[in-house]
Amino acid sequence: MSATITPLGAAGTVTGSKYLLQTGEATLLVDCGIFQGPDELEQIDWQPFPVPPERIDAVLLTHAHIDHSGFLPGLVALGFHGPVFATPATIALLGLLLPDSAHIQEEQAAYANKKQYARHLPAKPLYTMQDADRALQRLQPIRYHEPTRIASGVEATLRPAGHLLGSATVQLDVQERGSNVRLGFSGDLGRYDQEVMNDPEPMPRADVLFVESTYGDRRHARTPVADTLAEAIAYVKKHKGALVIPSFAVGRAQHVLYFIRKLQDAGLAANVPIYVDSPMARDATALYCEHGAEPNLRIRLSVDDEDCPIRCRDARFVRDVQESKRLNHREGPFVVVSANGMCTAGRILHHLKNRIPDERNAVLFVGYQGVGTRGRRLLDGAGTVRIHGEPVEVRARVFRAEGMSGHADQGEILRWLRGFESPPRLALVTHGEQDASETLASLLQHRLGWRARVPRRLEPIPL
Repeated sequence: MSATITPLGAAGTVTGSKYLLQTGEATLLVDCGIFQGPDELEQIDWQPFPVPPERIDAVLLTHAHIDHSGFLPGLVALGFHGPVFATPATIALLGLLLPDSAHIQEEQAAYANKKQYARHLPAKPLYTMQDADRALQRLQPIRYHEPTRIASGVEATLRPAGHLLGSATVQLDVQERGSNVRLGFSGDLGRYDQEVMNDPEPMPRADVLFVESTYGDRRHARTPVADTLAEAIAYVKKHKGALVIPSFAVGRAQHVLYFIRKLQDAGLAANVPIYVDSPMARDATALYCEHGAEPNLRIRLSVDDEDCPIRCRDARFVRDVQESKRLNHREGPFVVVSANGMCTAGRILHHLKNRIPDERNAVLFVGYQGVGTRGRRLLDGAGTVRIHGEPVEVRARVFRAEGMSGHADQGEILRWLRGFESPPRLALVTHGEQDASETLASLLQHRLGWRARVPRRLEPIPL
């Protein structure tokens, strides 16, 4: 058979990243993400998998975020039994993320059954904690800059992407009918000239390149993150309210803690208690400190609580549900950082439900909000949002710290692409909403002179 690469997700949307490589000798996936957002996207995860999972030889992950890794337990439940390759730091983070994702799946199904609001009753989880444990047993480490054979005729080379601890761009050298084809995958690209993370490392060459376009149609605001954070904290101090920060527990939460620590050191967040209502964020912060010399990190972290720059002074990590519920009755001012970042599930929903009807409170968004998510609706100024099947009025003030995004913006994506020694034969623009992807593809054509387009989901692309 002729070799093909097929996007199984992240085509015309930001989530569900999966790329299926099929050659005459091997079948493998680059990334294995879950879909997030509107029901029509989330329902894709329930559809029959496009190929029998037991025939997939291996999976290679760019990084640990759930939209790139979260379907692994589902794939294992469907019969996949091969190795899953990832960087050591990604493997460490997956030990937190996959069980947590499975727990959320089980918890949501149980809650939907209790409240009788699921579309199909009884509601079932997409996968279970047992499936997550089995997926973790498939993980094998692969190191940066070391070409590694991951399947018959396929060699992988990873480079730091600057997006997240352990994140990588992927170069696949594929032997097909006596010739070599080089595939490139940007994964999620980090930003340039940031305080916490290093710049994404250049990729020298690719014949076919998949490049993300989360912010392919815009540039980030240049307002310093600390300024927006200080403004939001000043608002809740003045009104004696709560500042709710929806944040992904891995990556973004650690950035938030870093900038809060900076404000504390500058005397701008004094006497404002900080609560981190996410057991996983606590554990992920510890892992960041343990991997403090990882190549993606610009700052150097330490296991010493006092010296580590992502350890806020007097931060209280909330572990159990009862302690989390007590925050609902606490008088402000205080800050609560809680997962998840797009407000689709987790403890953040309870904090929003309790706090957004009160104008004394504020919500600060620190990352991308996908179309159809509660976070996007709040950012877009919705007067009400539905939480747990009920309408909740929005009176709280909404802030956005766009400068804290972990994704490269349009200019930064172009900067990374200009690092190629020669243009790829074809650039496929993915991992973005349709308008963002099409805008970036047009820029690649007209500004760089590249052949570029937006692929369709399930479209086989011959190599």
